[in-house]
Amino acid sequence: MKVPVLDLKSEYAELRDEVLGAIDRVCQNAAFVLGEEVEAFEREFADFCSTRHCVALSNGTAALHVGLLALGVQPEDEVITTSNTFLATIEAISYCGARPVLVDIDPATANLDPKALERAITPRTRAVLPVHLYGRPAEMEEIRAIASRYNLAIFEDAAQAHGARYRGRRVGALGNAAAFSFYPTKNLGSYGEGGALTTDDDQIAKFVRAARSHGQTARYEHEFVGYNYRMHGFQGAVLRIKLRRLYAWTSRRQEIAREYRRLLAGLRLEIPVDDPRDECVYHQFVIYVSNRNAVISELTARGIETVVHYPKPVQPAYSSLGYPPGTFPRAERACDRALSLPVFPSMTAEQIAYVAASVREIVGEK
Repeated sequence: MKVPVLDLKSEYAELRDEVLGAIDRVCQNAAFVLGEEVEAFEREFADFCSTRHCVALSNGTAALHVGLLALGVQPEDEVITTSNTFLATIEAISYCGARPVLVDIDPATANLDPKALERAITPRTRAVLPVHLYGRPAEMEEIRAIASRYNLAIFEDAAQAHGARYRGRRVGALGNAAAFSFYPTKNLGSYGEGGALTTDDDQIAKFVRAARSHGQTARYEHEFVGYNYRMHGFQGAVLRIKLRRLYAWTSRRQEIAREYRRLLAGLRLEIPVDDPRDECVYHQFVIYVSNRNAVISELTARGIETVVHYPKPVQPAYSSLGYPPGTFPRAERACDRALSLPVFPSMTAEQIAYVAASVREIVGEK
């Protein structure tokens, strides 16, 4: 049996008629950059996240960049984030001329450890950038308390967590602002690049709307040097179609995760912990195994695709930060052992059972 880690082709087959109709509508209106479809998506996604504003952008990295700028991050400032994340989280801090400060993770959840956050704060710290990794909300209550004590801005990296809830509230509405990615592999993915920033702050939204379009506040009125970070009309149209299905897709991902947990119980592996008060949306279903390369090889031989998210806490591009091996022991252990199993809404019961049975045979019982 072949089991892909993600099946976007089957998703497109389900949506094809609607997508082609929406793209034709964009073409007929010649609304290729921003336009009515993007504006409608902004309203709908803001409502989904329970925020006042959503600003659509060209990609998730752009959302991180202009969001940090909107929060006042400047050269020589420090922004604290997790050592276990995709590089874009850290790059966006560098784009502002600020220094990324990385901290270790909570081994139970793989998210930023609030205690490590507090130890890393200095007089130069301007903001904290928690990541809701794998679709699992970060420990926002403690993060918010720390940020309040030290007068720090909170900017959520929600690129992997569309629809996740922390204590009943959607991610994207838990800090000063939040960045989302709509890269095609995300739970809510565009047909190309896409991103957005959500916020309840009128001034942040105003700045980001101008920044995405060369600092323009009115036609040919450019108040500051901005960027070309606008969303294409096609992406807004596609995202509107997919957003209407996100509740059902999320529910299916959660069903798959529950079945995986049941079938993988008692094996020589670990699985990140979910707080029952929160709602993880399982952008990835991750297991930790001690002999990862061997497990990958065996699963590949059986037709099961897997991915490693992520292989190292400090990439060569950031060797200058001065974090030698051993600096982040919990993140390093996770990065050495993490393996993402297939999880996608159209996954069948047979595929789930096959993946779980294969893992059981390969890793063995405790």
